[in-house]
Amino acid sequence: MNKQKFISTIIVGLVLYLAATGLSYAGFSFLGKTSSGSKTPVTQNGQQEHFAIDPSLPRTEVCPINGKLYTKQEKDIWSARRPLAVMIENHEESRPQSGLSKADVVYEAVAEGGITRFMGIFYCGIAAETVNLAPVRSAREYYLPWVLEYDALYNHVGGAGLCNDDTVDDRAKALCHIQQYKVKDMDQFGISFPTCFRNYDRLDHPVATEHTMVCVTDKLIALAKTRGWTNTDASGVSWDKGFQPWKFKDDAKENERGTNTSISFSAWKGYEKQYGVRWDYDKTANVYKRYNGGIAHTDLETKEQLSAKVVVILFAKEIGPVDTHAHLLYENIGSGEAIVFQDGEATKGVWKKETRNARTKFFDTANKEINLTRGQIWIEMLPTGTTVTY
Repeated sequence: MNKQKFISTIIVGLVLYLAATGLSYAGFSFLGKTSSGSKTPVTQNGQQEHFAIDPSLPRTEVCPINGKLYTKQEKDIWSARRPLAVMIENHEESRPQSGLSKADVVYEAVAEGGITRFMGIFYCGIAAETVNLAPVRSAREYYLPWVLEYDALYNHVGGAGLCNDDTVDDRAKALCHIQQYKVKDMDQFGISFPTCFRNYDRLDHPVATEHTMVCVTDKLIALAKTRGWTNTDASGVSWDKGFQPWKFKDDAKENERGTNTSISFSAWKGYEKQYGVRWDYDKTANVYKRYNGGIAHTDLETKEQLSAKVVVILFAKEIGPVDTHAHLLYENIGSGEAIVFQDGEATKGVWKKETRNARTKFFDTANKEINLTRGQIWIEMLPTGTTVTY
C-alpha cells in the first residue's frame, strides 16, 4: 500500500468512527430525556433515575398522604398518578429492603409465624425519582382495607387464597377479595421484566427465591396507565374523590419537644431477637430512628437508617391461625386503642375506621382528631394487649 492510499484509509476510518460515536451519543441523549425534554441521569447500576427537579424552588405543596412539603414540579408529577401500595418482606434474611425510605406511609403487621411484613404507600416521595422496591411479597387480607383508603394500585407477588381454594379460610382469601373489592391489582404474576424481576445478587449473601423480587416504581406506574389507571380510573373518577387526608402540623419547636427517647415492642413474644422493633428519638432532628432485631434498619438504596416523623401503634384483635396455611386475621375495621408518638411525646387515644374503604383516623382521649407532624408516618399494627415500652 502506498503512502497516499494509507493516509486515505486512515481518514475514511476516522470519519466512520466519528459518525458512529455521534449517532450513539445522539441516541443515548434522546433516550436519556424525559417527556419534558430534560435529561434523566441514570446511576451506573441502572437502579435509580432522578428527574430534573430544581432544588432551589420553594416547597409550598402539601402531600395529601403525609403532609410533607414539596415543590410544584413534584406536585405536577404526582398529580397525574395515583398512590402505589407495595407489599415488602421483613424476613430477617431479606434485610436491608429497598425503597422503604421513599414511602409516604409504611404499614407493618405480622404476616404469619411472627414474621412481619410492610406495605408502603408511594406517591409524593417517588415523584422526583425512580425507586427499586424489594423484596416484594404476597398479599394478605387485612392490608386490603388500607389499600382501599387510597384507591391505590396494589403491587404484590400472589397471595393467600383464590376464591375456589378450599384450603384457605374464606375470611383470609386475599386474592379472591382483591377481585371482589375491585382493587386495582398489580400482581407480579401478571407482570414481567423489566417492570418486576428477580435479583439474586441484591444482597451480599445468598437468599431464598422468595426474597429476590424487585419491582420498579415508574415502570409500575407506566403499566398502570396502559390499564386505564392514572390519577383517574377508566371511568374518569379521581382516586381522591372520597379520600379524607389526615390533619397535619409543623414540627414542634425544639424547646417544646418531649423526652420520650425510645419506643420498643415485639408483635409476638419469643421473636424479639429477629423481629423486635425499637424507635430511638432524635430530638434535634425530630425523627424516630428504626432498629429491627437490635440492628439499625437501613434502606439498601440510600444506605441510610430508616426514620419516621410519626410512629402510630394501632392495637387490633388478632384471630388465628385460621387454616392449615397458618393465615392470620386482624380486626382493623371498627375501632381500638392507639398510641401516637411524635415530637418526643406519646398521645394515648383510639383509632377509628368505619367501613372497609373509610380512612383510618386517630383521636385523643377527648375524641379530638390528632394532628400529625409532616413527614413519613409508620403505622404499627400490634395484637391487642401487646406490651409497648416507652
